[in-house]
Amino acid sequence: MTTLADYRDERLRKLGELREMGIDPYPAKSHRDTKISEILDDFDTLEGKTVTIAGRITAIRSFGKIAFIKVKDYFGEIQIFMRREDKGGAGESSDLVGPVGGSAETVGAAPATAGGRDRYPTNGHSRQRGLDIGHIKLLDTGDFIEATGTVNKTQTGEVSVFANEVRLLTKALRPLPGRDGFTNKEERYRRRYIDMNVNEEVRERLVRRNKFWQATRQFMLDHGFIEINIPVLEHTTGGADATPFVTHINAYDEDMYLRISHELPLKRLLGGGFERVFDIGPRFRNEGVDDEHLPEHIAFESYAAYQDYEEGMDFYEKMLKYVAKETWGTLQFNVGGFEIDLDKKWPRVKYADLLMEKYGVDVFNPDEEQLKQILKDNKVELSGDVSVARMIDNVWKLIRKESAGPYWLIHEPTTLSPLAKVDPEHPEVTQRFHPIIAGTEMGNGFSELNDPLDQLRRFEEQQAMRDAGDDEAQMLDMDFVEMLEYGMPPACGWGNSERNFWLLEGVSGREAVPFPLMRKNIDKNK
Repeated sequence: MTTLADYRDERLRKLGELREMGIDPYPAKSHRDTKISEILDDFDTLEGKTVTIAGRITAIRSFGKIAFIKVKDYFGEIQIFMRREDKGGAGESSDLVGPVGGSAETVGAAPATAGGRDRYPTNGHSRQRGLDIGHIKLLDTGDFIEATGTVNKTQTGEVSVFANEVRLLTKALRPLPGRDGFTNKEERYRRRYIDMNVNEEVRERLVRRNKFWQATRQFMLDHGFIEINIPVLEHTTGGADATPFVTHINAYDEDMYLRISHELPLKRLLGGGFERVFDIGPRFRNEGVDDEHLPEHIAFESYAAYQDYEEGMDFYEKMLKYVAKETWGTLQFNVGGFEIDLDKKWPRVKYADLLMEKYGVDVFNPDEEQLKQILKDNKVELSGDVSVARMIDNVWKLIRKESAGPYWLIHEPTTLSPLAKVDPEHPEVTQRFHPIIAGTEMGNGFSELNDPLDQLRRFEEQQAMRDAGDDEAQMLDMDFVEMLEYGMPPACGWGNSERNFWLLEGVSGREAVPFPLMRKNIDKNK
């Protein structure tokens, strides 16, 4: 049975032979001037023209005097046709060769001297040699090559580049697996660069991910927001209920945290005189890994002075619809069995009403034993010394999982929203809002708390919870309180992560990012 080591050894032998021939198997310079898609899309214009293409070999067929090489770049796949130039005959398989409307002798590769060896410029270095049909055996699938030749069709009508030779750009020492031979998720995630080659939908998904964030950015810029990148390293981290990663800065000999949220630095910008700001970038949460949570992921947060949560809901509903339309071209989705129609006005539902209706829970006068029993009945286990507020939040999550949406969840209790402004008409709740779609909170926004004394009191409550063992409770940030004492205008804040993309794309978080974090594993046999 041929092993990976056997394939690699054979390719190493070919690599040595190429070098003995004076061919650099890893040249720095490519002379590509045409994308493959341009040839396929505009054949009538390029027919008979000389082009230089480059890409990875996906297939090789050789029949003595003729050879066919399939080459793929990011934009498409095309055939390179090669013929041995001796005695001018078509040779074997003449029905396959020769361009339509002309013989292979008159329409072939670009003009060349010495068998094509001098076609490529030297740029002051040693001559860059090409490989003719006699050297095809030194090429393998997976190699990157370049070919200069004439655009035409074979007698069977396939658009091709007719070339006398090809130039090696990169010699691959390991063969790419076939699509059917690379379906194990663990292998796919660990060697994602291979996954992208054999599973084209992975690359297409990453393109949509790019569209998702570009649409988010464009919507904000179009509405007068300024993008400002804020620090990742923080002395005190906050803005979310999450366990942070701890790192150490040698220059100061101090421990620091990787940010769990963009919130507090962005609100400092409001205190600094900005009115509309946002940032898109990574955040880090030292939590479990599942379909909806990754320790490192991209998130977006924005803050608008002189805007409250009512205006915020209208604004960010428009944004979410715009981003979905720009990314997928539709506002209708089927997600996890939920039929979702974003193209309507989203209703607003109160937090307390949902918990009372579903479980009979009074969030303003909670019964701790009742909450424990609900969680136990639903097989929800919470570790450590868990606060009543955390139990209420987990009961809410049971309801959320069954919610199709879209709707806005509003009026979350103050105990669960340490950074949100209290509703003046209902002081037991905050002006906070979440869009609920397909069992997920697809964002978080609120009228920002800018009363420094109220903020200090809530921070102290959170710190007490943290000191009691709740690692996800927020830290007391006196620097932020000091900023509020200098004054921050009333504002609405909003944040969402790429979880929104994963959800509407219909895949897990690890499936939707380019290089998901995995446990370290070194296979010495590979």
